[in-house]
Amino acid sequence: MLTSNIYRQLEQALNYSAVKHKTVAQNIANVDTPNYKSKSVEFRTQFDHSLQAHKTDPKHIPFTTEASANRSYTIRTNNDTSFLHNGNNVDVDKEMSSLAENQLYYQALIQRMNGKMNSIKMVVKGGR
Repeated sequence: MLTSNIYRQLEQALNYSAVKHKTVAQNIANVDTPNYKSKSVEFRTQFDHSLQAHKTDPKHIPFTTEASANRSYTIRTNNDTSFLHNGNNVDVDKEMSSLAENQLYYQALIQRMNGKMNSIKMVVKGGR
């Protein structure tokens, strides 16, 4: 029961949220570090799964690669911008907004997980 698909998806989503929190916290901590480039986390596998399609011809370009199918997210360094005179590209307002958004996402996932656990608890107790 705990190995069902929904629990695995919730686990992956919680892992993604934890990695995103660490990444954003690292960006905020390095806001004054010269030449530091901000990092972002992308939920690549989930995106790839949403784009799955059936190949009807071997010449079609695949939607997923083997490497991306094994990871649920990727961390990308944003090297293409520079906001400050010291080469740093951390936007504190954007990072704080991302942190708040991630916190809401995490809380929603925890509520969903608690709901699933309460259902199991009710079944084990015989509906009481």
